[in-house]
Amino acid sequence: MKKYFPKSAKIALVLVYLVVFAGAFVRLTGSGMGCPDWPKCFGYYIPPTEKQELVFTEEKEYNKGQVIIKEETLMVAKEDFVAKSTFDSTDWEKYTKHDYAIFNPLHTWVEYINRLLGALAGIACFLTFIFSFGYWKEKRKLVYISFFICVLMGFQAWLGKTVVDSVLNPFKITTHMLAALLIIAFQLYLIYEVQKKENSFIFDTNFNRILSLTIGLTIIQILLGTSVREHVDTISETGAPKILWLQNPTLTFYIHRSFSIIVLIANFYLFSRNRKLQLHFQKINWVMVLIFFEILSGILMYYLDFPFGTQTIHVILATLLFGFQFYMVLESYRKKTIL
Repeated sequence: MKKYFPKSAKIALVLVYLVVFAGAFVRLTGSGMGCPDWPKCFGYYIPPTEKQELVFTEEKEYNKGQVIIKEETLMVAKEDFVAKSTFDSTDWEKYTKHDYAIFNPLHTWVEYINRLLGALAGIACFLTFIFSFGYWKEKRKLVYISFFICVLMGFQAWLGKTVVDSVLNPFKITTHMLAALLIIAFQLYLIYEVQKKENSFIFDTNFNRILSLTIGLTIIQILLGTSVREHVDTISETGAPKILWLQNPTLTFYIHRSFSIIVLIANFYLFSRNRKLQLHFQKINWVMVLIFFEILSGILMYYLDFPFGTQTIHVILATLLFGFQFYMVLESYRKKTIL
């Protein structure tokens, strides 16, 4: 099992990042309620492709839990039955968790793919947990961490359900994002622990201190960003044009915008010190590239009124930045030479 563990952990990490991307795309397209129930979608394991499938049809065989839209209301089949020639209310019950009853095939399938990727990521994390038993004698902590990741994935699935039931409550969406970052961090730790380490990094006290600070700054920036996104989502849901989404921004927006300068300066210090002292932390180069495009996407959103895709790119870059920085923190604990 040991030989399959590294590959499984990497696949799980890639799938988790794909789930983050899909989640960001769901928010971009406004598809969060594309599947109004959970874990099925309109009561189906494979969702409908056209509205006609959700209209009451006589002599159609319905299964328990299947959903139809009747007079702009979600109705759920109580038991398995074959429909009569007319609608019989005794066969149905009203869906009570919310009153959202809109079918949009694009939104439905975007949300469905998001859930499918989440399920695949969950399976990959579970397989990683199984393979981790190959390290039971020498690195038992890998088993415990792999199990904890599975618990977090289960929590994410439950949280996804509550997000749908609450009709996209902003606070729960933010919690959803933070839990994803925690999963990424633990998954990176698993990967790092089983890598063949060359120990080529040079330890520098100032570099390590600022490195630990920068990942904290990134997390704060992500939290500020999610708060700004919640405000934007609230405005956009009113039907206001994009030009008005940040016409009257909150104080958090200005803090988020200015805080990016602090993040840039701190990471530029790391970049410069790494080059000057030849510390061999090559990933800091990728960090600077990610920060550049992160700031660029933020500028485009503000000054060009949210071009399509920029919100998704902004979120993905933030999670990638966190991943690179966290892995650098792990690398910094392996020292070859001390300055």
